[in-house]
Amino acid sequence: MKRVVIVLLAILPSFLSLAANDKEIVKSTVSEVTVYTSGAQIYRKANFNVKPGITELIIEGVSPNIDPKSLQVKAFGNVVLIDSKYQVYYPEPEKVKLEGLPLKIRKDINLLQDSISNIQFDIKEIQDEIDVLNASKTILTNNGAIRGQGKVNDSIQLLKQALDYYQLKMNEINKKLQSLNKRMKSKNTTLQGMNTRLTDLQNYQSSNTPKVPEGPIHRIVVTLQSKEVVAGRLAVSYLASGASWVPTYDIRSEITSGKVNLAYKANIQQNTGESWNDVQLTLSTNDPYQNKIKPDLHPWYVDYYNFGAINGRMNSYGLTAAPSVQAEKKETQSLAYDMESETAANFTTVINRVLSAEYKIDLPYTIESNDESHLVLVRNVDLTANYRYYTVPKIDPGVFLVAEVLKLEDLQLVPASANIFFDGTYIGETYIDPTTMNDTLKLSLGKDPNIVAKRILLKKDYKEKVIGNDIERTYAYEISVKNLKANTVELVIEDQIPVTSNGEIVIEAINTGKADYDKTTGKLTWAIDLKTKVTDKFTYSFKIKYPKDRNVILQ
Repeated sequence: MKRVVIVLLAILPSFLSLAANDKEIVKSTVSEVTVYTSGAQIYRKANFNVKPGITELIIEGVSPNIDPKSLQVKAFGNVVLIDSKYQVYYPEPEKVKLEGLPLKIRKDINLLQDSISNIQFDIKEIQDEIDVLNASKTILTNNGAIRGQGKVNDSIQLLKQALDYYQLKMNEINKKLQSLNKRMKSKNTTLQGMNTRLTDLQNYQSSNTPKVPEGPIHRIVVTLQSKEVVAGRLAVSYLASGASWVPTYDIRSEITSGKVNLAYKANIQQNTGESWNDVQLTLSTNDPYQNKIKPDLHPWYVDYYNFGAINGRMNSYGLTAAPSVQAEKKETQSLAYDMESETAANFTTVINRVLSAEYKIDLPYTIESNDESHLVLVRNVDLTANYRYYTVPKIDPGVFLVAEVLKLEDLQLVPASANIFFDGTYIGETYIDPTTMNDTLKLSLGKDPNIVAKRILLKKDYKEKVIGNDIERTYAYEISVKNLKANTVELVIEDQIPVTSNGEIVIEAINTGKADYDKTTGKLTWAIDLKTKVTDKFTYSFKIKYPKDRNVILQ
């Protein structure tokens, strides 16, 4: 028996030391930030000293926009990492020293403090109910049946039931939320009045007036276990919303050098609730909030359907024209940059990931949490370009100088607007979308008045005749181009022969004038070397046959 008692006494101090739960607030700093197109991965580091036993290390000042599921913690040192969690801490007000106050004032203060405590519990209870209802709304909205996913997409009855249920539950939830918000507002008003009254009472003893605690503190709690005194460090990372970056480009070209300079920039904004002071930035094209789940195919049912009018645009001559493609307009800022000195682009490393690209910038940046835009120069590269002239005289008689930039697939570009400068002059803006173009980017640099193009209908070759129940018309056009420059230029001329998907209309090319003819689109292309002071002419013709009781007119 004595031996058992001795053993218990021997292990008791060790057991008590392990059961002890010390709490210590450690200072941490943001060391690195990876900014995504939406959100940011924030990396913090901290040093610690712990005693034998179990210790809770508290890191305060983290972002209130943190995603708790993304929290990762690593501990370095002879310790065991037991737990890590994100926590919102509400500081308790300091206790008021009542000595020296009149008896009535002390009683009033005690009663008010009890009332404030009770109403705070009421507010917390109401807030919990609101959180549950909001979570229910989110679950209801994201349900596959409500979003038209699964079998409900194929059944009118299931869809109707899903909509009826959605309307019923959403109305119930919204009514409850409205009632709870009214109660919350009333409670907060009462609490505000109590706090004001409490402050007035406590001002009787100004020297003992407590500090009013500042709102909730967002923090990370890390639990460590150690058998001895240990000095070590923590590495913490988490995803936070409220940050983003938007790419933009400056493209500068000079025809004399045949080079195009592309400056790849990023406008970074952050409102995460924590400042980034002298941090190493990495820009990623990934979006962690984007859906990562592969979609599933469900049976595709086909049935008879009465189609309405076909989308399209009838021109004034009765032909349905293909919808024109409008250049996308994107907001951008025109930003001046002194490229003579060394720039941030010299400190950027491109890291190719499997699903995204990252740009690691080895210069420290300070970005406050104020949602202001901060410009970062990501890359600065010189590209090879070919310069050609293009004209489409059917639409515009002007001749445009175009820079054809090659080998863009190696640059890991993302869709963004671009400012264009030619020979030091701002030309305008365009939109670069690597997902919809090949490895060549064509930049239009404007019209050259020294090259003239003209397109006319040759009326003498126009013919019209009736063949049975059909009308057959023959058209011929002439394109002339003249070079007034002092040197030979490469010129590409583009025109077209009409096409149709109507089986009653027959279109036949008679003469394509040695052009490259695409029968699918009807496009005609001439690529020539136009000599100085020379005028070249090109003709092409076609015929169209259609029922004489129909009206088809070409412009």
